[in-house]
Amino acid sequence: MTCEPRGDSPCALGFLTVVETASQGLVGGYLLLDVHARPLEFHCTAPVKANRAQEILYGPTLAPYLYGEQIGRTLVRASRLRPLAVFTDRPAALSTAMHVDVSVWLVVPPDRGAPHDAASADERLRLDAPHVSPCDPSTVPCGRNRLARPTGVRTIGDQGAAASVDQRLAAVAGPLDLAEPFDRIRAAIEEAQRGAR
Repeated sequence: MTCEPRGDSPCALGFLTVVETASQGLVGGYLLLDVHARPLEFHCTAPVKANRAQEILYGPTLAPYLYGEQIGRTLVRASRLRPLAVFTDRPAALSTAMHVDVSVWLVVPPDRGAPHDAASADERLRLDAPHVSPCDPSTVPCGRNRLARPTGVRTIGDQGAAASVDQRLAAVAGPLDLAEPFDRIRAAIEEAQRGAR
């Protein structure tokens, strides 16, 4: 795992979340921070909404498809920076790992309960998604944070690295509150939607 940017920018950590709105559907946000938790880049998607035929045909694979392939992959690949790792608070977004060349980790709240926003009850109770290998039931420490990663899922170019936190990642991300950036992303998406009205 390297920390080389695609451009001439410092090392970055990526934060990916998805906000569900009743009227518009899913909106993804991706924030890249430097080692001091200052923003380097921010990207968000246009609303993504599955139609009824997709809901029927994709069945239990719809959420990983929308969160990981349609939203996560698009946002991570749109960035000019290659982060050391991507963190998410949405279990279905772990499927992004199958489409990008960087490790993707779930930030687990201290109580090992729900991700930080209004995820479905089913998503809150599990740290896996259909057709994405389940997370190791034990979380991995990263400083004051707890992380989970799908077992058996390899990122593009990952040569079978164990589901453990790289020492460089622990040094960079360990001191940070990895849950806090998701609040920033949700607020930025809300502000963008308010401005678009």
